[in-house]
Amino acid sequence: MSTLKVGVIGCGSIAKYRHLPEYHANKEVEIVAVCDIVTERAENMAAQYGAKAFTDYKEVLELDDIDAISVCLPNYLHAPVSIAALNAGKHVLCEKPMATSKEEAEAMIEAAKVSGKKLMIAHNQRFVSSHQAAKEILDSGKLGKIYSFKTTFGHPGPEAWSVDGATSWFFNKEQAFIGAMGDLGVHKADLMRYLLGEFTEVGAFIETNAKQNTEVDDNAVCILRTDSGIIGTLTASWAYVAGGDNSTVIYGENGVLRLEDDPEYSLIEEYRNGNVVNHKLAKIQTNEEGGQTTSHVIDHFVESIIENKELLINGEEGMKSLQIILAALESQETKQIVSLQKEGVSVK
Repeated sequence: MSTLKVGVIGCGSIAKYRHLPEYHANKEVEIVAVCDIVTERAENMAAQYGAKAFTDYKEVLELDDIDAISVCLPNYLHAPVSIAALNAGKHVLCEKPMATSKEEAEAMIEAAKVSGKKLMIAHNQRFVSSHQAAKEILDSGKLGKIYSFKTTFGHPGPEAWSVDGATSWFFNKEQAFIGAMGDLGVHKADLMRYLLGEFTEVGAFIETNAKQNTEVDDNAVCILRTDSGIIGTLTASWAYVAGGDNSTVIYGENGVLRLEDDPEYSLIEEYRNGNVVNHKLAKIQTNEEGGQTTSHVIDHFVESIIENKELLINGEEGMKSLQIILAALESQETKQIVSLQKEGVSVK
């Protein structure tokens, strides 16, 4: 394959700040089409990247010269548009959370299987330098037995980030399905699965207590447990009004790992014997200025297609991370701990 020809469906902030600039920066890619129901938005992006503007995504999927599609739409459209794109013979990179139910996620995975095309979910936390370094340390056994963890993803909310501000679909329950848990929590569910393996049980307290005129969650604290007995907390919030927190701390037999928990060092190893190792690595990506310049998601997606490599985050991986969030919602509703084995998630 000479050049990978792509179309981006949805021209909101995630397309504007991540997908389109990262495709543009990749020498293997040509951006052929952009699509948004707001004509002006599509035309602006088309003009910027030398693409053709569309307002109906079905017309984009009919283009023979498009190899791959980015789905950058409100959550409730992720599954139907991804499935339509796969059925049209396109590779798909879908924003997170991949779907609004396990059934939708399974239908996406099946569509990818039938079409023989790749389906990737845009979980960027696995590509962060500190997270990849931490995985190497954990896999090496240097930390010994892992006991516990705490992971957090919080910021002031999507108002400043979303192209539609306070009127954004993020706050519309019918379009978003879930709030901070789908926006931020699912990223951390994916990260902790990547670092520690599969979880078997989930409990949660989920609230809407910080934002006005919305029914979606804006504060959630979840408790997770692995089969081997590692327990920890996962927090997702749109209420951190003074700035973001994207930290993770892992507690083991021989020491502690601090990821994105220090302004200077992206990863800190603290050992029982007093040894401390500070790592100055590429900064984690943020929505503010000065964040990591690339999420690496686009490059991984493009490389996996061109070189026909396995994806780090395929549909099955995306579904397992979604299942943790769905189980947390169920726990909030039932006031009980939810077993992921019961939910049909395969556990290592």
